[in-house]
Amino acid sequence: MGRWEGDTLVIETVGLNPRAPLDAFGHPRSDAMRLIEQWRRRDFGHLDVQMTIDDPKYYSKPITFKYASTLIPDDDLLEWVCTENEKDGGHIK
Repeated sequence: MGRWEGDTLVIETVGLNPRAPLDAFGHPRSDAMRLIEQWRRRDFGHLDVQMTIDDPKYYSKPITFKYASTLIPDDDLLEWVCTENEKDGGHIK
C-alpha cells in the first residue's frame, strides 16, 4: 500500500513469501516481515530511496539502508520484474 507524506512516496509491503530468502546471501525472512520504502525526488537529477526491513521473528531491530540515484540523460531505464509464479515466460523474448 502506498501513500504520499509530503513530497515522499511511502510504500508498505506485507504478505511476502517467507520461503524465499531475504537477499542473495540467503538471510531468512518470515511471514511477519514488513518492507517500508520511501522514495523522494530531491531535485530534477536525483532520487533518494530509503528501505526498512522489519521482521521481528528473525531480527532484533529493523534494518534500514539508503541510496541515491542520479539521472543519466538519454539512458534507458531497466525494469525489474519479480518472476515468482511466472506463467507467461515462454512469450518473453
